[in-house]
Amino acid sequence: MERNAEPSIILDHLTTGYSSRSGGVIVERDISAALMPGQFTALLGPNGAGKSTLLRTLAGFLPPISGSVILKGRNIGDYSEAELSRLVSIVLTERPSVTSMTVEQLVALGRSPYTGFWGRLTDRDRHIVERSLRFTGMTDFASRRVDTLSDGERHKVMIAKALAQEAPVILLDEPTAFLDFPSKVEMMLLMRRLAREEGKTVFLSTHDLNMALRLADMAWLVDKSLGVSIGTPLELARSGVLENYFIRDGIGFDPTVPEFTIES
Repeated sequence: MERNAEPSIILDHLTTGYSSRSGGVIVERDISAALMPGQFTALLGPNGAGKSTLLRTLAGFLPPISGSVILKGRNIGDYSEAELSRLVSIVLTERPSVTSMTVEQLVALGRSPYTGFWGRLTDRDRHIVERSLRFTGMTDFASRRVDTLSDGERHKVMIAKALAQEAPVILLDEPTAFLDFPSKVEMMLLMRRLAREEGKTVFLSTHDLNMALRLADMAWLVDKSLGVSIGTPLELARSGVLENYFIRDGIGFDPTVPEFTIES
């Protein structure tokens, strides 16, 4: 991370939530924090804690209940959809609803913020698509139809599409959810590399606690009753927040690493 860098995203007393048939539902209250360029941040917490809602709010998909999201110095609500697509890319857990499209064609859609009305790819666009496929290990799948891929392979393709978008902020909801262990490690190392070498702001939710604690620069732990705890993985470990929250019978924790273990 560059010294004296300005935050990519500022959360100013942000309260997140969504609308339902019974009215508005508040998920997280009064979050004040920042995400920095060149920083890989892991979003931790149990299912239902509000991780996906927070990511969707930061991407502009959901409006804040109160407070604000400041993206690159402007309120996120002041951006057009086209402007946002050049600043933020997001990968969600939903399957892509495509059938006859190839992997390369789907990844090339990540260039749509730059290709204009007709969607014609320049040599530079093609180079970025090829690079994104290579980064995610999907080069050999370029001509495959998306609907023939496994869940893990599809997820890699969506991450490649997000990389092709070349946005300075990358948000990911459980990017390792459908991957085998070697692929999980490769993906987390890729996210760290994008942050450190290319100055991206990478913010991802994950249940792969040990990998997140080992590789992330910062960690946010969300809890509906306690709010959001923020710090380096080592800071959260030493404070007791991680241990108090995740320890159960049969689970041990070494705050000096930090690392969770299975006790026999």
